[in-house]
Amino acid sequence: MHWILALSVLLGIAAPALAEQPRPVVVELFTSQGCSACPPADALLAELAARSDVLPLAFHVTYWNSLGWRDPFSLDLATDRQRVYQRLLGTETIYTPQMIVDGRTDVIGSDRRAVAYAIAAAMLDSTVPVGVTRSGRGVQIAVGAGKGDASVIVVGYDSVRRTSVQRGENAGRQLSESNIVRNFQKVADWTGQPLSLAIPLPMAERVAIILQASDGRILGAASLAKPNGVSE
Repeated sequence: MHWILALSVLLGIAAPALAEQPRPVVVELFTSQGCSACPPADALLAELAARSDVLPLAFHVTYWNSLGWRDPFSLDLATDRQRVYQRLLGTETIYTPQMIVDGRTDVIGSDRRAVAYAIAAAMLDSTVPVGVTRSGRGVQIAVGAGKGDASVIVVGYDSVRRTSVQRGENAGRQLSESNIVRNFQKVADWTGQPLSLAIPLPMAERVAIILQASDGRILGAASLAKPNGVSE
């Protein structure tokens, strides 16, 4: 931990503690309010949000918007990220509801057994420690030592949103959705050496940090959900 303290003094920040418990498995759901097959996957993601060993994130894609209902949480970056996974994983197409577990396993988002199996398998993988704390209007990030290269990504997301859908395949339904991604940004490169940095607080209720290799694998992750700055 000496490297964090030393670098923090140089940067004038208090370094976050690196997690000593297993890091959460990152589960990314590609979904849309315009998709009638998506609510069961949204419900499963909400269940996963109650677990401390899983970091579930809902990416609302844009390609359903022209089919009767514009999803208010849809983002081009969500569609772009799904297409990156299509290339990395060699899937034939993009679809909803799709879950990507730890950046390496593609499963149908409503298939509980397949999702549970993929999460359990991901827990066996080695990880790089990641820590995150909040200080005022900023976020402080620490990444430990490890092997390889990766991107440090900051994700801003909202915990729960409810929407009355007026048109499209889910017309007339009241949808409740969890961990909705509102912004997503690479903030640094990690090359295997310990890293500490401070960034502005994203515009969202909650913050997550993902350490992702160029082949898509998630090497580490942490989330910050409490206003007092306690890392989860």
